Amino acid sequence: MHVPKKKTKVICTIGPASQDPVVLAELIVNGMNVVRINFAHGDFETHAQIIANVRQAEAMTGQRVAILGDLPGPKMRIGEISPETVQLVRHEPFVIQTSPIVGNANRVSLDFPTLPAVVKPGNDIYLNDGYIQLKVDHVIGQEIHCIVEAGGELRSRKGVNFPDIDLGISAFTDEDRELLAFAAAQRLDAVSQSFVQDAADITAVRTAADALNYHPLIIAKLERAAAVRNLDAILQSADGIMVARFDLGVEMPIEGIAVQQKAMIRRANRFGKPVITATHMLES
Repeated sequence: MHVPKKKTKVICTIGPASQDPVVLAELIVNGMNVVRINFAHGDFETHAQIIANVRQAEAMTGQRVAILGDLPGPKMRIGEISPETVQLVRHEPFVIQTSPIVGNANRVSLDFPTLPAVVKPGNDIYLNDGYIQLKVDHVIGQEIHCIVEAGGELRSRKGVNFPDIDLGISAFTDEDRELLAFAAAQRLDAVSQSFVQDAADITAVRTAADALNYHPLIIAKLERAAAVRNLDAILQSADGIMVARFDLGVEMPIEGIAVQQKAMIRRANRFGKPVITATHMLES
């Protein structure tokens, strides 16, 4: 078996375009060291097929690669919108409500019943993974009334970010628990936990894995400002970290991400923990 000697490894997220065993074999030959499977998309059958194809590609090449299962965590997404694309206009009012509706250009739904209790006037809320900025004006019942600070196009099921707001929920969800059991059954080498805020989130994953007699590497994905503040405790608890630059760019000033990235890498090096730098690699 050929073992690459390079210290910097290449992680590839595998999807429909790259899951064929022949394509995977080509990726391995050309330097892929770790396969990442995004558990936020697809089902158990799809994930199992990718894993089987990776094993086949390993046999074809005589090279071993690690497989990383990415647990989605509590990713917030708005509900359906009609028409499919709406335009939010700067300085116009916009409402987020926790009861289900088909949204429009004036309001959307979000399945998070306790949200009105944790936001307050002046808080920023970002839609469409940071491209649309709202400012909370006031809260009435289950409705969060906002003003659009930065407008743009909005579609169904787009992500929502609440920078530096303690949502009072664990990063390790019931869905993550089911996916962890699947990862254990498939003997995956590592799992990464999304939206980690502190060491307790990693402890929850490790405790659940231990109960399954499963001992993968556990990677903490740093996507929230709180994780940066709690970095040392997270490094002590996790087996490694992933600097998720895109989501961090929503949580904190984008111009500071490069500096924060370097600082987190240096800190992880001091702890002797591996670091994954992720998202928008080709664009940057």
